[in-house]
Amino acid sequence: MDQWFKREIMKRILILCTGNSCRSQMAEGFLREYDPNLHVRSAGTNPSGQIHPKAVKVMSEIGINISGGKPENVDQYLNEEWDYLITVCDNARESCPVFLGKVTHRLHIGFEDPAEATGTETEVMHIFRKVRDEIKRDFNAFYEKNIKN
Repeated sequence: MDQWFKREIMKRILILCTGNSCRSQMAEGFLREYDPNLHVRSAGTNPSGQIHPKAVKVMSEIGINISGGKPENVDQYLNEEWDYLITVCDNARESCPVFLGKVTHRLHIGFEDPAEATGTETEVMHIFRKVRDEIKRDFNAFYEKNIKN
């Protein structure tokens, strides 16, 4: 297939949260796993210094490597056009970032922030795995309904 044509039909998805260290990185990892031809990026309004090591660990447990990712600032994507903008913050505990760029579809698929989990190492890892599995479930449903044809 002609590269130009392939680029034109590729869906562009931006996943947005505050720190871009856990939830959005995991969601990006799942979408890339579902379809390597998607143009998927994740970003935050206040990006942290690195992807959370526990997010990397729980994703590697299921064979998805997100260790090469880096939290990015959403500002660098403002001038791009996106088919989907998906916010992943938990509305009950934090306000979702606003994106002012050009977007065809805006969705919210919220999850609690595992980076805020407290307790023993076992309890914290349980929260990371729970959120990972929720992201997998909900982003698979999004992919099946909106992208896969």
